[in-house]
Amino acid sequence: MRKTLAILLFAVATTAGAQSFQLHGFVSAREIYVSSQPSWLQGGAGRFDVGADTVDDHKLVSMYNAQVGFDWTPMSWFLVHADGVARRQQSGHVGGKRIGLVQAYADVFNDHFRLRAGEFWLPTSRENTDPLWTSKYTITYSALNSWMAQEVRPIGADLQWSPSFYVTVGATAFRGNDTMGTLLAGRGWTFGNYLAAYNENLPTPEPELTRPFGEDLDGKNGYAERVRISLPERAMLQVTHIDNRATISPVKVKDEEPWATRFNIVGLEIGSTAPITVAGEWMRGSTEVGFPGGSFTMDFDTAYLLGSYKYAHERFSGRIERFATNNASHPATDLAREHGHAITVAWMHETNPRSRAGLEYCRVSGDRPGLAPAFDPRTGGSTITAEYRYSF
Repeated sequence: MRKTLAILLFAVATTAGAQSFQLHGFVSAREIYVSSQPSWLQGGAGRFDVGADTVDDHKLVSMYNAQVGFDWTPMSWFLVHADGVARRQQSGHVGGKRIGLVQAYADVFNDHFRLRAGEFWLPTSRENTDPLWTSKYTITYSALNSWMAQEVRPIGADLQWSPSFYVTVGATAFRGNDTMGTLLAGRGWTFGNYLAAYNENLPTPEPELTRPFGEDLDGKNGYAERVRISLPERAMLQVTHIDNRATISPVKVKDEEPWATRFNIVGLEIGSTAPITVAGEWMRGSTEVGFPGGSFTMDFDTAYLLGSYKYAHERFSGRIERFATNNASHPATDLAREHGHAITVAWMHETNPRSRAGLEYCRVSGDRPGLAPAFDPRTGGSTITAEYRYSF
């Protein structure tokens, strides 16, 4: 992956003067008042990207972030894209990367077909629809898309066919995502905007480290399929199925635990370009891991509904959601069980096309009784976030 990116960057540097080349990105600063136990990113069990010292404590945290990407189109039917992230995290961050690659892919396309190869986001999210997989609606993403940002990003090839303005179908073959489900099973659903980078190690509360995107573990392809029905600029409905087809093992493989994870996503959006937008997604699936003498399967489920109103330079958005996990065998004492809900309200002010200021409140209710004794099962909490973002 690094060699591929270096070749792409060299090609851009030597030909950008004569070709279509666009550089885009943003820098942001956030002040977050958090009431929650230490974050999962600190090796704790808190559901946010930041946390306080204890479950009953609160803290003011400063965060800085930058995302930069480029699009190079040397020919009308060929595009190369890459983007990455640089960030300053809260002290105590376990594992992780301050600078990392998020996407790197090439497209070959015409009016009806598009073939994409590399590492890329699947086009499922109805809230992360702005460039660089960001949201125009909220600062904190839903539980569904927070997890997608951490553990679901194919490294492979995607073929998309659009026979008309109203129908799009796509299929993806991918590798390098065999640990998908590790974070979700280890610490449950979380809320934030952390984009895991390629070959990055992230913590679980055991404590262990997992690498969501990197070397393939079993030499098998995972697959994804999707169908989208659209009324251009008015509404869309999409159904997606994803299965990493990982081969579970009673022992670690290349120092990682393979998790066989499969799930479906149904996404809906109404008023795509109107002042009032309503969007939602529902995800349901399971993830399975092996251990000496058997295996463990966890079911998971989450859904959110988002409404947004845009007027002049102001945007007001609200989101409600629920989330759950449970042991698929339904034992009397279910250590994997969690049921919770969350509410998020946000105001965005666009000073000009390049500047955005935002204020957001997010509250999560939910416990995880099956955490190890060293962790407090009260994993909910709240954040108040003020953000300024400058785009280029």
